[in-house]
Amino acid sequence: MNPEFIDSLVIKNNTKIIFLIMDGLGGLPMEGTNQTELESAKTPNLDALARTSVCGLLDPVGYGITPGSGPAHFALFGYDPIKNNIGRGILEAAGIDFPMTDRDLLIRINFATIDANGTIIDRRAGRIDNATNQRICRKLQQNIQKLSDIEIIFEPVREHRALLVLRGDGLREEILETDPQKTGLPPLSPNALVPEAKETAALLQKLIHRAGEILSDEEKANMMLLRGYSRYHRYPSVMERFGLNALAIAGYPMYRGIARLLGMVIGPQPSSIREEFLALRDRYSQHDFFFLHVKPTDSRGEDGDFDAKVAVIEEVDRLIPLITDLKPDVLVVTGDHSTPAALASHSWHPLPVLLSSATCRPDRVDRFGERDCIAGGLGRLPTVYLMGLALAHARRLEKFGA
Repeated sequence: MNPEFIDSLVIKNNTKIIFLIMDGLGGLPMEGTNQTELESAKTPNLDALARTSVCGLLDPVGYGITPGSGPAHFALFGYDPIKNNIGRGILEAAGIDFPMTDRDLLIRINFATIDANGTIIDRRAGRIDNATNQRICRKLQQNIQKLSDIEIIFEPVREHRALLVLRGDGLREEILETDPQKTGLPPLSPNALVPEAKETAALLQKLIHRAGEILSDEEKANMMLLRGYSRYHRYPSVMERFGLNALAIAGYPMYRGIARLLGMVIGPQPSSIREEFLALRDRYSQHDFFFLHVKPTDSRGEDGDFDAKVAVIEEVDRLIPLITDLKPDVLVVTGDHSTPAALASHSWHPLPVLLSSATCRPDRVDRFGERDCIAGGLGRLPTVYLMGLALAHARRLEKFGA
């Protein structure tokens, strides 16, 4: 079924929906363990929710496909992740509210550390702090403002992430990313993937070389890796599609960017997970859809830190009453994708989901974990259909047909 079909069935209602998204929630057992991070965590509140909910597993894009954060989140909100595949450059730009134009090529930078041989030894430059990021962006901007007739813009985002904007005419996005996604390898060349992109690729090669010279005296962030080339275009909002007055509460700019692209109101930028939950509670009367994003589950998974990811899940569990006390009509708890600490990266594994509502048909799942949710009433579901289920349980979809 075309996921956009539900748009034609949307009706008005004053019900409220909360999506609690623990980024990278899905996991795997580490060597010497027989439980995932979620299964190892003490989660009495999530387990109690599971017992009165309908549970299952989600595939963000498709069987065996490891998703990026962009398509995984688009799927969560009912947007076909393949049709609406988007480069991370535009997400980073939207996340910092950068004023985009239709002449911009938007690219995400990962500042990285390379050794004397040009080999990547840290793809995230030790997760440099924000002040260092800002200083490095200023350093690059002061030394590179234009190449040929193309304006060059560097904008800090957070930690090791930054935004690179090429502003000019005739720029193309069909270019190979320079991040090999592994340490122990040199950066890749930004090769053109179509003949029409050769000039843009050559420009980027010059830019990378020049940036490497400028950053050569930096201890950690001495190289930039380029990802997610994208040109700006508009997406229909969640208000236009579903009639939802949505609020997004997220700490990381990229996820605020996704929400902004989909027409959500951007809430306060919290400094802790608890502050996120409190922000939702404080603005609960003003909206009818809430996207609450928890990032550290993913970060600790990417760090390969099993115990730290368990600790984040347990922290979220302790805060669950702040949501359940609001008595939302629909509460969905899941992630965008799996980030097992055992792999220290995103993976293709399906991830657990629970949907709590007075109209759900509770199954026999009594614990919120990957293996438990296999037996749930939702079965194994493409993520893109989750929004339709949430709308149905919120009584926001009318009957189809006579």
